[in-house]
Amino acid sequence: MRAHEILNDPFLNKGTAFTLKERQELGLVGLLPPHIQTIEEQAEQTYQQYLTKESDIEKRHFLMEIFNTNRTLFYYLFNQHIVEFNPIVYDPTIAETIENYSHLFVDPQYAAYLDINHPESIEATLKNAAGNRKIRLIVATDAEGILGIGDWGTQGVDISVGKLMVYTAAAGIDPSCVLPIVIDAGTTRKELIDDPLYLGNHHERIYGEQYYNFINQFVETAESLFPKLYLHWEDFGRSNAANILNQYKNKIPTFNDDIQGTGIVVLGGIFGALDITGEKLVDQVYLCYGGGSAGAGIASRVHAEMVSEGLSESEAYQHFFMVDQQGLLFDDMTDLTPAQKPFAKKRADFEKFGDMTQLLNVIQAVKPTILVGTSTDAGAFTQEVIESMCENTVRPIIFPISNPTKKLEATAEQVIQWSDGQAFVATGVPSGTVNYKGVDYQIGQANNALIYPGLGLGMLASEASLLTDEMIGAAAHSLSGLVDLSQKGAPVLPPFEYVADVSIKVAEAVANMAQEQGLAQSQETDMIKAVQNLKWYPKY
Repeated sequence: MRAHEILNDPFLNKGTAFTLKERQELGLVGLLPPHIQTIEEQAEQTYQQYLTKESDIEKRHFLMEIFNTNRTLFYYLFNQHIVEFNPIVYDPTIAETIENYSHLFVDPQYAAYLDINHPESIEATLKNAAGNRKIRLIVATDAEGILGIGDWGTQGVDISVGKLMVYTAAAGIDPSCVLPIVIDAGTTRKELIDDPLYLGNHHERIYGEQYYNFINQFVETAESLFPKLYLHWEDFGRSNAANILNQYKNKIPTFNDDIQGTGIVVLGGIFGALDITGEKLVDQVYLCYGGGSAGAGIASRVHAEMVSEGLSESEAYQHFFMVDQQGLLFDDMTDLTPAQKPFAKKRADFEKFGDMTQLLNVIQAVKPTILVGTSTDAGAFTQEVIESMCENTVRPIIFPISNPTKKLEATAEQVIQWSDGQAFVATGVPSGTVNYKGVDYQIGQANNALIYPGLGLGMLASEASLLTDEMIGAAAHSLSGLVDLSQKGAPVLPPFEYVADVSIKVAEAVANMAQEQGLAQSQETDMIKAVQNLKWYPKY
């Protein structure tokens, strides 16, 4: 039994790379083909098989087979092909696997499935999922706001699995110390409730007191079981995401990628653009198009940075405008979320500008220099919108960062062409180089993966007791200096191919700030060494 247990344990299995001595000691003699391969040979063989797969979804299923059987080989391969594999393993291809999760279910992938109807099972679930592993990092989702595709109930567990894959590939966080979790609180998607093959709870999503009590019991139990835990919240709905983060951010080391992560990477992109123009952040006017968790979180992050650069909170809010489904947000609206309310304006101030539900009218009224799209409103950034932005400033910052690709407010090529090459562009999905009038414009991806893996590595290495605004600011600032901004067409964010180097830089900045603030609890006082010591490498 021991031999087969090893071969079926992705954290222990080496497949054909087990040495003869290991095969003898572990009872594996005769259970594997006789030729002993190196990990390099395994990786080449596996990659050649990968290349035979025709569609992205086939490629993802194949890679998941490797992930499910041999974590070390999977991450060795992922590290070699990180730019190629990331959109296959994670966004955008993961959206399709989430939508079809129940119908294609094969392996639970060491995830924990928490059922809101059974709070008494939380502790047993976490213990069973962790086994004898010492968990340091959890990514938890309730899957109400998955990417740009909405509520997918228990099927959203794939987003937690995928997020942790990127943590390991980008920052070298040991895959044996992570745990993906889905909190199944039901779903608003009737097609799932009515689907006999759906693997989650077949009832409407539960909100309110029962929900928050369950979340609190989960947090308390996880903190008790895993004393050095860093807890990452992912793709919670807009009615709960900020509430949960605010409840725990001053108590435990915790992070919401949609609210905080996107804000950090967008802020880093803004810094990159301003490094080129020489302008100041406090002189910018920011228009948020899409006021959900991501949009409001980004705006809050940029607002906090303006405050840190000398403006009062009220002065900084005067630089911000937010457009959501209702149009420009006004303070007399009764359906604003807590995160939206600080950005709402007085309706009387805009009566002379016409219909404030139209983006073009809003731009002409408020004259923004920065336009960030998180709306999933495909095509919303029209040629007229881009041209209007160029009337406000010589070099507007325009980031259509919705995902997946079909939800982009505009493509990078459209923004470059319609702005005559003057706009700084970053997109939320990978974009190819745009050639315009003889200049190759590299397009930075406002990819949270530039930030959250390094942030996590820095938190774990320093054993920081909290994640503070100052640590988040340090992470954003650390993105600069990695791109030669003197080159015409240079991206405002580091290309994803450098994510491993970026992650180390982010981790060191975060860990150093944790130490500076007296929050680092690591026995290693040299934070550079602490980061180096924690980084895991995929080798046998």
